[in-house]
Amino acid sequence: MTRRARLDSMTTWKRPAPSSNVLSAPYRWSRHALLVSAATVALNGCQSILEQSYQPTVSPSASPQIVDEVQKNDPRAAMGAREHPRIVASYGGEYKDAKTERLVARIAGALTAVSENPSQSYRITILNSPAINAFALPGGYLYVTRGLLALANDASEVAAVLSHEMGHVTANHGIERQKREEAEVIASRVVAEVLSSDIAGKQALARGKLRLAAFSRQQELQADVIGVRMLGEAGYDPYAATRFLDSMAAYSRFMSADPEADQSLDFLSSHPNSVQRIELARDHARAFGQEGTVGDKGRGYYLDGIDGLLYGDSPEEGYVRGQTFLHGGLGIRFDVPPDFSIDNKVEAVMATGPGDVAIRFDGVADNDNQSLTNYISSGWVTGLDPSTIRPITVNGMEAATARATADRWDFDVTVVRNNSQIFRFLTAVPKGSAVLQQTADVLRASFRRMTPQEAATLKPLRIRVISVRPGENVATLAARMLGTDRKLDLFKLINALPTGGTVSPGDRVKIISE
Repeated sequence: MTRRARLDSMTTWKRPAPSSNVLSAPYRWSRHALLVSAATVALNGCQSILEQSYQPTVSPSASPQIVDEVQKNDPRAAMGAREHPRIVASYGGEYKDAKTERLVARIAGALTAVSENPSQSYRITILNSPAINAFALPGGYLYVTRGLLALANDASEVAAVLSHEMGHVTANHGIERQKREEAEVIASRVVAEVLSSDIAGKQALARGKLRLAAFSRQQELQADVIGVRMLGEAGYDPYAATRFLDSMAAYSRFMSADPEADQSLDFLSSHPNSVQRIELARDHARAFGQEGTVGDKGRGYYLDGIDGLLYGDSPEEGYVRGQTFLHGGLGIRFDVPPDFSIDNKVEAVMATGPGDVAIRFDGVADNDNQSLTNYISSGWVTGLDPSTIRPITVNGMEAATARATADRWDFDVTVVRNNSQIFRFLTAVPKGSAVLQQTADVLRASFRRMTPQEAATLKPLRIRVISVRPGENVATLAARMLGTDRKLDLFKLINALPTGGTVSPGDRVKIISE
């Protein structure tokens, strides 16, 4: 059992007392508010943005066609609409950025014009997730994550992904899948899962396999054929599909170097890759001409469109900087010991270190304002030793601590009250380990309120597009990367540089910076 799995499943960390509202991690309730106000970028197949761009005197239609009206009586759209809240919640809400939305709309508009079903309308949502994924639901619901946009290097690669997903829609693969599912059971779970305050329920939601978006091998190959044809007919590089499949395979290898990494929400978990599939896509692309001689990659305007794209953690989730977790919205921060790595997950902030030591951090709403010693003993911790409960102060904040034991593990439980929240640390070590006290002491000593000045200067990481200057090389450019201790590997990955690849003055490349 991995250290993460141990903390997720251990009997010590039970559902909180009924009076508490669980936060999957601090401030993550803001994601659910997005379900009420979420809007999607709607594209009509007959009126693409590309067509309108050639009519400088065009004026708004007196009777515009909108997706809701076109799909009003479409049962396929109703299926997609039922699953839409589940998708949005699973991937952290929508990513709202006008420049990025225009970029994706431009790509999708060109593809819609050559679709096998030009009357099909699409709703495209950019998901606010660093995961690398894209998928489709019945009725023209298309999704792409900002993580996938960050990995892609030109418009034709994103077009390859979107055309593949459009292929699923036009071939009615979602309908075929739906016939093998209990549709009403799936739909009825949406509200219950989204509104559930149980941590395990939220974990299941976040790691859901999105059954309506999963297709058979034959359906995947059919969508590949449709997608490559759409690419070529839209004027994009038809070989982009093979290039991006290679990039995603490289991404998978990069992530597999981290045994704690959770790839259940990534593209390759629901779109199995294979050498055969890449070769088949290349064979279909040859119908349009030799590789490197046909189609537009759209690299220039694509890089312009993703310059400044949010990368990694969003502000609502807080930030990881080395051994420090910071949350500007909540105004708190803490450090983990040296040699620990922090993983800011949907359900909680996790940290793992040498000797099978693990840390979990999350928060609950302080509804009852009860004493913290009573809160620790209120039944949400099993294996608790009541004689160890004691009140303490953590950097001027009321707090309490206790010890617990379960199976082969010893635990330190520390809770801290700050304003209307109770923040919780759980430190786990193998039974009898001498490092429990010193690890928990580091957390308690470092947990403090951020100053307004600190919060104001805290910035998210973003994709920055820069031009290579004379004298710069792959190593010097990679050294400018932030947010990773594998700078060179990640720089090569997001720029699709092969082993031994080089850069030249004037080349435009992506780095990760504030």
